[in-house]
Amino acid sequence: MARAYQYPADTKREFVLSKQMLRGGTSIGANVSEAGGAISRADFSNKISIAYNECLETKCWIRLLGQRDFMKKKGKESFCADADEIGKILFSILKATRIRKDSDR
Repeated sequence: MARAYQYPADTKREFVLSKQMLRGGTSIGANVSEAGGAISRADFSNKISIAYNECLETKCWIRLLGQRDFMKKKGKESFCADADEIGKILFSILKATRIRKDSDR
């Protein structure tokens, strides 16, 4: 994310959208790390859910940066593809933890 943030901030002098993208992107990793230290399945699921939602938000910022020409098309496509892949992984984890949680009842 830091590399994605750097181009619009340094080259295009765009700080608001790129900073939001940086915050959202780094929040994904922070929430996944917090999930690793969760004290319960519900806590784990909650942190993964937050990370998933941050991933969706980050994709929004990436798209906006691309639409406003603050990010090159190739970079936008690459970062969107990465965010899609991360989102799929997080959703799979979330779905698996919710299924286990429901079957434990």
